[in-house]
Amino acid sequence: MDEQYAEHGGVSAERREKLAAWRDTGAAYPTRYQPRDEIGGLRDTYESLEPGQDADVVHRVAGRVIARREHGKLTFIVLKDMSGELQLFCQLDALGAELYEALRHVDLGDFVGAEGVMMRTRRGELSLRVTSWRLLSKSLRGMPEKYHGLTSVETRYRKRYLDLAANDDSREVFVKRARIIAAVRRFLDDRGFVEVETPILQPLYGGALAKPFITHHNELERDLYLRIATELYLKRCIIGGIDRVYEIGKDFRNEGVSFKHNPEFTMLETYEAYVDYNHVMTMVEEMTAAAAQAVGPLEVTFRGQRIDLTPPWPRLTMRRAIEAETGIDIGADDARTVADLQARVREKGLEGVVPFVPTWGAQVDELFSECVEPRLVQPVFITEHPLETSPFAKKTPADPRFVERFEGFIAGMEVSNAFSELNDPDDQRERFLQQMQDFADGDESAHRLDEDFLEAMEHGMPPTGGMGMGIDRLVMVLTGAPSIRDVILFPALRGQD
Repeated sequence: MDEQYAEHGGVSAERREKLAAWRDTGAAYPTRYQPRDEIGGLRDTYESLEPGQDADVVHRVAGRVIARREHGKLTFIVLKDMSGELQLFCQLDALGAELYEALRHVDLGDFVGAEGVMMRTRRGELSLRVTSWRLLSKSLRGMPEKYHGLTSVETRYRKRYLDLAANDDSREVFVKRARIIAAVRRFLDDRGFVEVETPILQPLYGGALAKPFITHHNELERDLYLRIATELYLKRCIIGGIDRVYEIGKDFRNEGVSFKHNPEFTMLETYEAYVDYNHVMTMVEEMTAAAAQAVGPLEVTFRGQRIDLTPPWPRLTMRRAIEAETGIDIGADDARTVADLQARVREKGLEGVVPFVPTWGAQVDELFSECVEPRLVQPVFITEHPLETSPFAKKTPADPRFVERFEGFIAGMEVSNAFSELNDPDDQRERFLQQMQDFADGDESAHRLDEDFLEAMEHGMPPTGGMGMGIDRLVMVLTGAPSIRDVILFPALRGQD
């Protein structure tokens, strides 16, 4: 925790005394302060004021006190709202003795409302010449110092309200996040997609390979799962005749935490009937570009790397990507079994880099994750993934070990994942049964058999292109935030003693 915050972070006895005196006035904690002008708008309107000049229109502002100083019969207070900062020019002669003396009870962090006319001081500072003011809320705990901000990462994540109050850059990230999500919605809405909401509490988790969180509903007398994906419910919408459907919502996975993983995260999933994954690739790169342009240029900087998001993005099969980085051809006859593939890994001296796992598809995934993924700096689509790791995708015509799936990578992170969706219920059942065997063999993230979803598929599902995109990771790239915790307002953290 920042030393400056630790020193001033407790409830202050002096501030308690000031609060008690304020309560005695009968005006403590008013319910409103209206009308009110935004500070940023006033600064724009009166930017042309000359030093020593006053305007002739009365304005009211409100915000948090972030700085103050006294100079004889003058008190200068800096007020901040979401739109900007403004100096309050408080004179004894203008306020009268009682109101001016009450300013001594104002501390950093208090919320204050003030009325007056805009002016520019002889030193050139745009200010509000205050004719009346009132205290709106008392800060009983000290705030981080304005010009030092809040630098402790631990405190910034645990006490996000202090981070937002002290760090303009942090607050701007979350403003941009809102604009990015709005741009994504606008992009999809303009193309005829329908936004829906599907259950977060589900009787059976599915739609991804992941470990769930489990809870229990007392009245229903059954365990329920926090969803790991929205996929299977959105496909039910496709089956029901909503040909373009999407959802932006929270998913939950009981897995590890890293700079790009949080157990609770925001996911966009889209499904469109009568298209395949090639169509979806084009949609993803165009949607990403639209989101980027909502907050800045198409060229961004992330973790010190310049990244150009301009479409089109390259397409590269997983087979060729792995071969280019490791010299191992996963499609060759001498790599068709997991034992053969592990032998190739040993031949290339990669056994200390690539963990060995029990299935061929999972081994391919480990090889790609360790040797290829970190090197994918510029946007790229990696296509044709192993069947075993893609239980909802159609097989490629050329080789049934691979499927029509792509993952979109930016800066070494998977940002999107899409399929030509499997719509053959018999094939889907076989995939589920294989996943159940994997689960029995100890793979806790394997997919469970979902009879209700299979029943829905047996009513007929059109050819469909589906996609999932991690909104948090997209925001990371577009804002330059180095960690997923920087783009989630209240990230999951370890408990404190």
